[in-house]
Amino acid sequence: MGFFDGYNVSSSGMSAQRTRINVVSANIANAKTTHTAEGGPYKKQQVVFEDVLLASGKKTNSNDVQATNNANSDISLRGVGVKSIIQSDAKPVMRYEPAHPDANEQGYVAYPDINPVIEMVDLIEATRSYEANVASFNTHKNIDSKTLDILNM
Repeated sequence: MGFFDGYNVSSSGMSAQRTRINVVSANIANAKTTHTAEGGPYKKQQVVFEDVLLASGKKTNSNDVQATNNANSDISLRGVGVKSIIQSDAKPVMRYEPAHPDANEQGYVAYPDINPVIEMVDLIEATRSYEANVASFNTHKNIDSKTLDILNM
Protein backbone atom coordinates (compact mmCIF):
# COMPACT_ATOMS: atom_id res chain seq x y z
CA MET A 1 0.00 0.00 0.00
CA GLY A 2 1.35 3.38 -1.00
CA PHE A 3 1.50 6.57 1.03
CA PHE A 4 -1.38 8.23 -0.83
CA ASP A 5 -3.69 5.19 -1.25
CA GLY A 6 -5.82 6.11 1.77
CA TYR A 7 -6.27 9.62 0.43
CA ASN A 8 -7.18 8.27 -3.02
CA VAL A 9 -9.81 5.88 -1.66
CA SER A 10 -11.40 8.55 0.54
CA SER A 11 -11.42 11.22 -2.15
CA SER A 12 -12.90 8.84 -4.73
CA GLY A 13 -15.65 7.98 -2.24
CA MET A 14 -16.35 11.67 -1.67
CA SER A 15 -16.54 12.28 -5.41
CA ALA A 16 -18.91 9.35 -5.96
CA GLN A 17 -21.18 10.40 -3.10
CA ARG A 18 -21.21 13.99 -4.36
CA THR A 19 -22.52 12.71 -7.70
CA ARG A 20 -25.15 10.69 -5.86
CA ILE A 21 -26.20 13.75 -3.84
CA ASN A 22 -26.56 15.76 -7.07
CA VAL A 23 -28.69 13.07 -8.72
CA VAL A 24 -30.96 12.61 -5.69
CA SER A 25 -31.33 16.40 -5.43
CA ALA A 26 -32.38 16.52 -9.09
CA ASN A 27 -34.95 13.79 -8.39
CA ILE A 28 -36.41 15.79 -5.50
CA ALA A 29 -36.43 19.00 -7.52
CA ASN A 30 -38.25 17.32 -10.42
CA ALA A 31 -40.74 15.26 -8.42
CA LYS A 32 -43.61 17.29 -9.89
CA THR A 33 -42.21 17.83 -13.40
CA THR A 34 -44.82 16.67 -15.88
CA HIS A 35 -43.19 17.78 -19.13
CA THR A 36 -39.54 17.47 -20.17
CA ALA A 37 -37.69 18.26 -23.39
CA GLU A 38 -37.93 14.56 -24.35
CA GLY A 39 -41.67 14.65 -23.72
CA GLY A 40 -43.52 13.06 -20.85
CA PRO A 41 -42.78 13.34 -17.15
CA TYR A 42 -39.31 13.44 -15.57
CA LYS A 43 -37.77 10.01 -15.04
CA LYS A 44 -36.12 9.23 -11.71
CA GLN A 45 -32.37 8.67 -11.93
CA GLN A 46 -30.07 6.47 -9.87
CA VAL A 47 -26.29 6.25 -9.61
CA VAL A 48 -24.52 2.93 -10.16
CA PHE A 49 -21.12 2.65 -8.48
CA GLU A 50 -18.18 0.45 -9.44
CA ASP A 51 -14.92 -0.36 -7.76
CA VAL A 52 -11.83 1.22 -9.28
CA LEU A 53 -8.94 -1.20 -9.21
CA LEU A 54 -5.23 -1.10 -9.94
CA ALA A 55 -3.05 -4.03 -10.97
CA SER A 56 -0.99 -4.89 -7.90
CA GLY A 57 2.26 -5.21 -9.85
CA LYS A 58 2.13 -1.53 -10.78
CA LYS A 59 3.02 1.52 -8.72
CA THR A 60 0.11 3.20 -6.95
CA ASN A 61 1.03 6.59 -8.39
CA SER A 62 0.60 5.26 -11.93
CA ASN A 63 -2.20 6.60 -14.08
CA ASP A 64 -2.99 3.09 -15.35
CA VAL A 65 -6.26 2.61 -13.47
CA GLN A 66 -8.91 0.16 -14.56
CA ALA A 67 -12.46 -0.55 -13.46
CA THR A 68 -13.46 -4.20 -13.22
CA ASN A 69 -15.47 -6.65 -11.17
CA ASN A 70 -13.36 -9.70 -12.05
CA ALA A 71 -12.52 -11.55 -8.82
CA ASN A 72 -9.78 -13.69 -10.45
CA SER A 73 -7.44 -10.86 -11.43
CA ASP A 74 -4.43 -9.79 -9.35
CA ILE A 75 -5.54 -6.27 -8.47
CA SER A 76 -5.92 -4.03 -5.45
CA LEU A 77 -8.64 -1.56 -4.55
CA ARG A 78 -8.00 2.02 -5.62
CA GLY A 79 -11.38 3.53 -4.78
CA VAL A 80 -14.91 3.82 -6.06
CA GLY A 81 -16.26 5.46 -9.17
CA VAL A 82 -19.53 6.20 -10.88
CA LYS A 83 -20.23 3.51 -13.46
CA SER A 84 -23.37 5.10 -14.84
CA ILE A 85 -26.47 7.10 -14.06
CA ILE A 86 -29.54 5.11 -15.04
CA GLN A 87 -33.11 6.23 -15.54
CA SER A 88 -35.95 4.41 -13.84
CA ASP A 89 -38.34 2.49 -16.03
CA ALA A 90 -41.21 2.89 -13.54
CA LYS A 91 -44.53 3.88 -15.00
CA PRO A 92 -45.68 7.44 -14.27
CA VAL A 93 -48.35 8.11 -11.67
CA MET A 94 -51.57 9.24 -13.33
CA ARG A 95 -53.62 11.91 -11.50
CA TYR A 96 -56.94 13.32 -12.56
CA GLU A 97 -56.40 17.05 -13.15
CA PRO A 98 -58.42 18.09 -16.22
CA ALA A 99 -57.42 21.78 -15.90
CA HIS A 100 -53.67 20.99 -16.05
CA PRO A 101 -51.98 21.99 -19.36
CA ASP A 102 -50.34 18.53 -19.66
CA ALA A 103 -53.59 16.58 -19.13
CA ASN A 104 -54.48 13.94 -21.71
CA GLU A 105 -57.88 13.56 -23.38
CA GLN A 106 -59.30 11.82 -20.28
CA GLY A 107 -58.05 14.59 -17.98
CA TYR A 108 -55.16 12.63 -16.43
CA VAL A 109 -51.68 14.05 -15.92
CA ALA A 110 -48.58 11.83 -15.82
CA TYR A 111 -46.34 12.59 -12.83
CA PRO A 112 -42.95 10.99 -12.13
CA ASP A 113 -43.01 8.02 -9.76
CA ILE A 114 -40.82 9.74 -7.17
CA ASN A 115 -41.45 9.43 -3.44
CA PRO A 116 -39.88 12.47 -1.72
CA VAL A 117 -39.53 10.58 1.57
CA ILE A 118 -37.47 7.83 -0.05
CA GLU A 119 -35.40 10.43 -1.88
CA MET A 120 -34.71 12.29 1.38
CA VAL A 121 -33.56 9.02 3.01
CA ASP A 122 -31.24 8.43 0.04
CA LEU A 123 -29.97 11.99 0.38
CA ILE A 124 -29.26 11.53 4.09
CA GLU A 125 -27.50 8.22 3.40
CA ALA A 126 -25.32 9.78 0.69
CA THR A 127 -24.50 12.73 2.96
CA ARG A 128 -23.49 10.42 5.81
CA SER A 129 -21.33 8.36 3.46
CA TYR A 130 -19.67 11.56 2.25
CA GLU A 131 -19.04 12.59 5.87
CA ALA A 132 -17.56 9.15 6.65
CA ASN A 133 -15.11 9.58 3.76
CA VAL A 134 -14.17 13.04 5.05
CA ALA A 135 -13.54 11.54 8.51
CA SER A 136 -11.42 8.78 6.97
CA PHE A 137 -9.41 11.33 4.99
CA ASN A 138 -8.82 13.46 8.11
CA THR A 139 -7.84 10.41 10.17
CA HIS A 140 -5.31 9.40 7.53
CA LYS A 141 -3.97 12.97 7.48
CA ASN A 142 -3.63 12.99 11.29
CA ILE A 143 -1.79 9.66 11.28
CA ASP A 144 0.62 10.98 8.65
CA SER A 145 1.16 14.20 10.65
CA LYS A 146 1.92 12.25 13.83
CA THR A 147 4.28 10.00 11.90
CA LEU A 148 6.16 13.02 10.57
CA ASP A 149 6.28 14.52 14.08
CA ILE A 150 7.82 11.30 15.43
CA LEU A 151 10.35 11.17 12.60
CA ASN A 152 11.41 14.80 13.24
CA MET A 153 12.18 14.18 16.91
